[in-house]
Amino acid sequence: MSTQLKFGILTVSDSCHLEPLKDQSGPKLIEEVLKHFPCSLCTPKIVPDHLDEITNTLVQWSNEKYNVILTTGGTGFSSRDVTPEATLNVIEKKAPALTYAMTSNSLKITPMAMLSRAVCGIRSQTLIINLPGSKKAAIECFGFIKDVIPHAVALLTDQKESVASLHNKMQRGGSIDVQPSTRNNEMTPSKVKLKVAARDRKSPYPMIEVSKAFEIVLRECTQTQCIETVPFEKSLNRVLAEDVHALEPVPPFRASIKDGYAVRAEDGAGIRRIKNVAAAGDKPFENELQSQEAVRISTGAPVPAGANAVVQVEDTSVVEASTDGSIEVSVKIEVTPRLNQDIRQIGSDVQQNSLVLNKYHRIQPFHIGVLAMLGKTKVKIYKCATIGIISTGNEICDPGEALEPGKIRDANKVTLMNLLKQYSYNPRDCGVAKDNPDSVKYALEKAFTQNDVVITSGGVSMGEFDVIKQVLLEDFGATIHFARVNMKPGKPTTFATLIYKEKRKIFFGLPGNPVSCGVTCLLYIIPVLRYMENSVNFKFPVIRAKAPNLKNNDPRPEYHRVQVKISPDSGELVAYSTGDQISSRLNSLIGANGLAVVKQNHDDTLYYEVMLFDELIGFS
Repeated sequence: MSTQLKFGILTVSDSCHLEPLKDQSGPKLIEEVLKHFPCSLCTPKIVPDHLDEITNTLVQWSNEKYNVILTTGGTGFSSRDVTPEATLNVIEKKAPALTYAMTSNSLKITPMAMLSRAVCGIRSQTLIINLPGSKKAAIECFGFIKDVIPHAVALLTDQKESVASLHNKMQRGGSIDVQPSTRNNEMTPSKVKLKVAARDRKSPYPMIEVSKAFEIVLRECTQTQCIETVPFEKSLNRVLAEDVHALEPVPPFRASIKDGYAVRAEDGAGIRRIKNVAAAGDKPFENELQSQEAVRISTGAPVPAGANAVVQVEDTSVVEASTDGSIEVSVKIEVTPRLNQDIRQIGSDVQQNSLVLNKYHRIQPFHIGVLAMLGKTKVKIYKCATIGIISTGNEICDPGEALEPGKIRDANKVTLMNLLKQYSYNPRDCGVAKDNPDSVKYALEKAFTQNDVVITSGGVSMGEFDVIKQVLLEDFGATIHFARVNMKPGKPTTFATLIYKEKRKIFFGLPGNPVSCGVTCLLYIIPVLRYMENSVNFKFPVIRAKAPNLKNNDPRPEYHRVQVKISPDSGELVAYSTGDQISSRLNSLIGANGLAVVKQNHDDTLYYEVMLFDELIGFS
């Protein structure tokens, strides 16, 4: 099994902390680390030039047993340059020879190296190395000391195998010739070559819990600050990027709530002479209503000046009418009216300048109705991430094709695309990648060019043709944050980040089994996409439901597909299994509206936590 090192890459910069895309040193360091130590894990972070924040990160990462922490920036003479001081705060032993190696070699390139105050040292089992802030200098200094890092880590962690053997193992899988494939002739070949006998027999990636995996994904997927203005009719299911205030009151005039007669309440019951007629849409009458007068009025019509009550037509009777009965001359008010009876006052629904809709809330149909009512025809929303989906596998064929021996129809891609559409995202179909490095590289390049988030299904397990992780590391310099999760189904779920053409990209590698693919999309991708567009409620609700007869004999917690119903007798929530839970049985998701978390040998448990991803179902 290949030895795996855990690197922390800490960029210290006020400006990069405010605008992460300005960071050139951090991504380049990750690329260099993975070029020389391809099995390693790299965690990037950017902090401002602040002593406490630098110190806290160094302490946190060393407590989490990172093998190596590389800092870049904050080693100069400026008053804000405090990286060496933060490092001295935390290290238990200095490593001055590392500093000397970097300084002496740098001085051969430029005398400006004298101005670096870099510190190197050890905290517990972690090696901490300060590098300069410029991309060029950071890479040069890393190059001067990279060869001794595996030896240093082996000594710190008291490894029994020889340092030389360890170093050779780490170098296995470097840049080598490409295996022949059906790649596009214009494409740069992948660096990855399939070496079946030399492949890992066990995954080099640690198994982590679902909660930890989700925490990592949230940490790496930053919320967007990109805002666009769209017509309000096209804002459904998007997230508001502004508070919406009422520029005018609603209603803007006193309006009648009933069909009836506008009167003066102080005149009491009795006969009224009909002065005029007011219909919805009419301008308010300018002449004030006088004592013993009434205006026949419709619902929604403006109440005339001088009137302070509306009497519904059911509480009146006709006293005098025209000869043909078409005009009422006078009516009798049978019930004494109250002041302001059945009148909507100005601003009674929405007061002028009041806050009506809150920023960060997802726009639903009634929100759009409110926007129309306010005359807010343009609305600011947060942009969604662009999403590309790739299926992988030599066995995949189009759903419309006749099946040849050994082939299966591609159900994963259409399932993922329509699942995302159900939650108002519009993914791109980025095709199918065959199980060879060139095909995978070509498909990923195309997808990363067009999208912020790329999702693949298949190719992330331990098979000899599962090359996605290797291509990500070798060809894209990606940081793989995790590749094994303690869950069933979905153990090989892979999450990575990378810089492609100076833009940060998010990668999700989902397992190839159809149910695993759907379940992991619900658990990770949809909530994270919501989070990235600043939605207040980005997680699916978790409920407690009675769930008889759910069993799990696997050590991993199972995300059991269930149908949650409301009991007509007790009113409590009851979850029923959708049947055989094998990960290839896509039918187990049909009718499901929840995922019940079932732990091993909890057969006697009556109530389970259930993540509800669709509407509750009533008993028929």
